[in-house]
Amino acid sequence: MIRDLYHIHSNKWLTGDIWEMRLIGDVYPITAPGQFINVKADGHFLRRPISICDWDEETAMITIVYKVVGKGTEALSRMQSGQALDVLCGLGNGFDVSKCGEKTLVIGGGAGVPPMYGLAKELLRAGKTPVAILGFNTIEEMFYADDFQALGIETIVTTVDDSFGVKGFVTDALPEEYDYFCACGPLPMLKAVSDAASTSGLLSFEERMGCGFGACMGCTCKTKYGDKRICKDGPVLEKEEIIW
Repeated sequence: MIRDLYHIHSNKWLTGDIWEMRLIGDVYPITAPGQFINVKADGHFLRRPISICDWDEETAMITIVYKVVGKGTEALSRMQSGQALDVLCGLGNGFDVSKCGEKTLVIGGGAGVPPMYGLAKELLRAGKTPVAILGFNTIEEMFYADDFQALGIETIVTTVDDSFGVKGFVTDALPEEYDYFCACGPLPMLKAVSDAASTSGLLSFEERMGCGFGACMGCTCKTKYGDKRICKDGPVLEKEEIIW
């Protein structure tokens, strides 16, 4: 983990309340997909944890995709290219690609889609064949589906209102054959995926955080192996250790 000033390369609206920001700065603290950064928004005491969508060592660029849900993220959406941002980078325990099978499902729901993009890229680099399942309420909320397809992987989109792709939830699109899964999204989706999946897997949890690096214990949850801090021991946990 490092704390540094990162400079905004771009900050653009994608759809609805979803924005994409690209930051220039050190990427070496990032060791796995599914990690996050903790961003300080001017005028706000608590930092905002945001999953890392993608990173590039050659360009020293980090991509985050965030949802405007309050005053802090609203302030982020108003920031312009060239402005500096106080960032804690390389936080959390991400997805362990070595645990993933040859055909791994990367499942994202809503704001849980972005970290699955970086995971899909890492799985491809490891010679594996990921299948993306992306869930949204409606086509108006859909984003990054084209980016997943551009990776050359099978990409399935579900919408609750049947406005695009498969009608229903991500669990309605699970294929018959796969050997592992990774998922990120709201808690009800994660539980549904865990219950429906026929294999082991990894799940990334979204929790309210204070410090972001395990000191305040504010995001502690119970597991079969004792208490774990989502910001430090997670956000990624194994299916078998989770107490729902």
